[in-house]
Amino acid sequence: MSEAHILAIPYPAQGHVIPLLELSHELVKHGIKVTFVNTDFVHNKIMKSLGEKSSELFVGNNNEIKLVSIPDGLEESDNRNDLGKLTLSMLEVMPKKLEMLIEDINNKSAENNRITCLVADGNIGWALEVAKKMGIKAVAFWPAAASMLALIFNIQKLLDDGIIDTDGNPINDETIQLSPKMPPMRTKDFVWSQLGDKTTEKILFHYYRQENNKSVKVAADKIICNTTYEHEAATLDFVPQIIPIGPLLATNSIAGNFWQEDSTCLNWLDQQETNSAFFIGYIRPDINNGENQSFLKEFEERVKNLGKVVQWAPQQRVLSHPSIACFISHCGWNSTMEGTTKGVPFLCWPYFADQLFNQTLIYDVRKVGLRLDPITGGIITREQITCKIKTLLQDEGFKVRAMELRNLVINNIKEGGRSSINLNNFVDWIKA
Repeated sequence: MSEAHILAIPYPAQGHVIPLLELSHELVKHGIKVTFVNTDFVHNKIMKSLGEKSSELFVGNNNEIKLVSIPDGLEESDNRNDLGKLTLSMLEVMPKKLEMLIEDINNKSAENNRITCLVADGNIGWALEVAKKMGIKAVAFWPAAASMLALIFNIQKLLDDGIIDTDGNPINDETIQLSPKMPPMRTKDFVWSQLGDKTTEKILFHYYRQENNKSVKVAADKIICNTTYEHEAATLDFVPQIIPIGPLLATNSIAGNFWQEDSTCLNWLDQQETNSAFFIGYIRPDINNGENQSFLKEFEERVKNLGKVVQWAPQQRVLSHPSIACFISHCGWNSTMEGTTKGVPFLCWPYFADQLFNQTLIYDVRKVGLRLDPITGGIITREQITCKIKTLLQDEGFKVRAMELRNLVINNIKEGGRSSINLNNFVDWIKA
């Protein structure tokens, strides 16, 4: 009998690699072999971040997960923050490269060790079609809020109802609900409408509408998501084919990080009083394309007696620290899941894409944080930040609700919890 051997392939971005790698660790615990496929560009960043361990192509407690890579079609010097260009290049080059990789693995493997299932990020639905072509099980893994996938699934209805035009632009700036119980969505904040430039937004809208929507809806045998019923009950009832298996929590492995973690911030936190510090994310090495970062030195000098600046923080360990009173967050989905799992109140400062909707879940639905409201020009004033932080600290209701949500969410992954049952059923299906 063949052993279960999955090929896992994320979308090539930090926030997508980490949760799929966490899922891979969970599958390994259940006796499933995993080969993890990054793009060459991402693979090289990960190897560089590992430093002395860069020669190790296996990760996990017992080296159970093998790291491999394929090209994304772009040159080394190309800007991969151009999401439109990256998406089109991947679509043109990677399906064939992925097919060749699977064939190569199977040709070199014993009969009972061939690839039996492909788990692909839902943002690269074309990979699912490769799986179907090769006769193996196809699973879409959605690392963002299930509500975002529900939105993508309903693009045609938005077109039919005159909510958006054929390029995804909202006809009116209004608030809609995909179903009566789902959280409201502002049309100008649809995930493809907040990506920075119109060309990219148009490319990604049509990609979601045609290629990705079709692939995930039709080619996927199952759709699993890093979410919980406590976060998105109405959405999961509305789109029952989305199976929640979250929260996927970080292991001790650092093999998915693009940059080396700076744990000195934990030493600094050890010196602070309980519930006295605010976590404001991190300053990534590639911020502003690595150019003109002199402002960081000036900022660090100003706050040296009050705070600690790092480039890449061990976020879950920071959020678990007793000195943390508030998470000032851009509201990416990983941060949303991690913050709510740790019972930390939020001060929401979203930037783009799905972050604006995630703010809605934090602020309007679960009421575990406050939002910052930019004035003309998108500026957030220091006076507003000070006022909102004081409110979060003085109103104990935020911490109470945050801890209540934490307990509910954690129960999902305990034995008998919804996510635990879903994951076990998923494992059984993979092995069947």
